[in-house]
Parts: sequence; C-alpha cells; structure tokens
Amino acid sequence: MIGSRRLLLAGVAALAVAVAAGSATYLLARQSTAAAGQAPRPSGIPAGISTRLANLMVLSPLPRQAAPEFTLTDQNGHAVSLPDLRGKVVVLEFLDPHCTDICPIVSREFRKAYHDLGPLAGKVVFAGINVNPYHHGVRDVLAFSREQQLTTIPGWHYLTGPVPALRQAWHGYHIAVNAPNRDADVQHTSAVYIIDPQGRERFLASPEVDHTRSGASYLPASQQDAWGRGLAALARSLVQ
Repeated sequence: MIGSRRLLLAGVAALAVAVAAGSATYLLARQSTAAAGQAPRPSGIPAGISTRLANLMVLSPLPRQAAPEFTLTDQNGHAVSLPDLRGKVVVLEFLDPHCTDICPIVSREFRKAYHDLGPLAGKVVFAGINVNPYHHGVRDVLAFSREQQLTTIPGWHYLTGPVPALRQAWHGYHIAVNAPNRDADVQHTSAVYIIDPQGRERFLASPEVDHTRSGASYLPASQQDAWGRGLAALARSLVQ
C-alpha cells in the first residue's frame, strides 16, 4: 500500500492534475507567503484549521463540483449510493481490507474524528471504498471494519462490489491502484475527500505514515489526534 509521503507522490500525480483548477489559489497562497518568509496559509481553508494542521494534512480546497456517484455494497450487505447520503457530510477514503500499513492509521483517525464531532456526529458519514480487487467480498470489508473498530462509528460504510464497479469509483476519484496479485501489497493513492451535504467535493487531504526501523507503520499519537481534529473541523464547517 502506498503509505509514506515519498511513495504517495506517484499516485497523487494524476490526482493533482484533476484538482489543479481548485488548487490554483492554494498554490499561489503558498508561493506568496513563502516569498514573504511566512508560514504558508492555504487559501479557502476553514478558519478553525491552523496553517500547521492544513500543511500536515496536505489540505486543499476543491471546486464545488458534483462528486462522482457510485452504488456499492457496505459491510452489512446494504446497497449504498452517493445520492443516498445527501444531506450529510461525507468523509471518504480508499482502503485495502488487507492493509497493515497506512489504512489502520487512517481508521484510527476516523474514529478520533467521529468522537471529536460530539453531537454533530449524526450529520456526518465516514466511508471507505475498497481498493483490493482480489479481496472484495462483503466479508472482507466487514472483517476489516471490526478489526479496526470502525463498526463503533454508527455512520460508517466500508463499500465494496464487483471489480468493474470499484474501478469506476477509483477512476472517478483519481485513485491509482496497483495490485500485482492476490498475495501482494496493494499500492494505492491515499486521499481523503470531504463531500458536502449537496454532494459536492469541497476538500482534499493526503494521509501519511512513517515507518520504524523494522518496517512497521507508525505515526505519532499527537499527529493522529491532530488528523482526527482536522477531519472533524472540516466536516463541522460543512454541517447544515
């Protein structure tokens, strides 16, 4: 799985092209403040998110375009489409149910964000789309959801389905997936989309992970907490 920021660059390249229009002001703001010797402040980021946190999340605003629709099946065997989620903020990530690298860390950040939302949590949906074309059964996403305690989030949906439907979703959200065989690690773009209650893409963030000398995935608890607060703040800014 593509986890470290170094490895993320290859998968995010296509993503950057797709969101270039929405990120133009973000890049200009970074350049102008950097030239002035100041810490860059991404343009269009909610005031409740500090510049430091925005940079940690590699956060950028997106044009308010309709998010690509999908109809897939969640970990409970229920069909879920993006239009079904209208009226709620959607925090959407792409996850491998066999991942032991960045996906468990993102899962913990989702749980932290859910708890940070408090009484507003019922107005936010946390969702993941499967990126593993070899392990795409409902039981695969259910097992991962249970293992990572994502089932403790009432509004959690880990979505899967036939590989052609998954590929369509990956393409729609510019997610690069490389799965050489069923036993290999799945390399994939790690990106979190924040979708508003009208079904429009509003923000894009890029999760990261470091590794210990033994190769185990790692991210300091303080950064995981910060990610959780950041996701909650983004969702909170869009709740109606």
